[in-house]
Amino acid sequence: MAAELSPDTRSRLSQRFAERTAELAAEAGMVPVLVAGDAEVASWALELGFPSIPEPAGGLNGAATEGVRWANLSASAWVVLHTDLPLLTRHELDEVLAVVTGGGWVIAPSGDGGTSALGGRGEARFAYGPGSFRLHLGRYPEARIVIKTGFLHDIDSFADLESARQHWRASWLSESA
Repeated sequence: MAAELSPDTRSRLSQRFAERTAELAAEAGMVPVLVAGDAEVASWALELGFPSIPEPAGGLNGAATEGVRWANLSASAWVVLHTDLPLLTRHELDEVLAVVTGGGWVIAPSGDGGTSALGGRGEARFAYGPGSFRLHLGRYPEARIVIKTGFLHDIDSFADLESARQHWRASWLSESA
């Protein structure tokens, strides 16, 4: 989105996505933990009242693994939830949370074949990147699949952002950028 949005606008938008997703998770009774790649993001998360952990090497797979390691310290169920989901609702998040708190595995695909949410208990092996839903389903064939609008519409491009802005669930975006 670098060609369409200034660095400041992209930063504010990303921050608002993360804030909204963490707030939804907290409302659902989850403890949002942000995996932060720099000290400024970690500080911002703490200001909002959310713990953060340093982003390890290994990109998204490493970050998800570190988040699960943190959750496993307390033997908690966990959900790796991406923040670029502007149409996500609390009801959709509750559906995912019900599966993991009941002891099951859950995968919510994005519309482009990625993975918007993956959750369970214990250790996990992540395979984020193109086609990750299929790869995760191969690793967790017993997982319940949750296909909902809020998980399907992720933001990977400016066209995705513009599409989301047309949906009534994303009215909050007009206040963000």
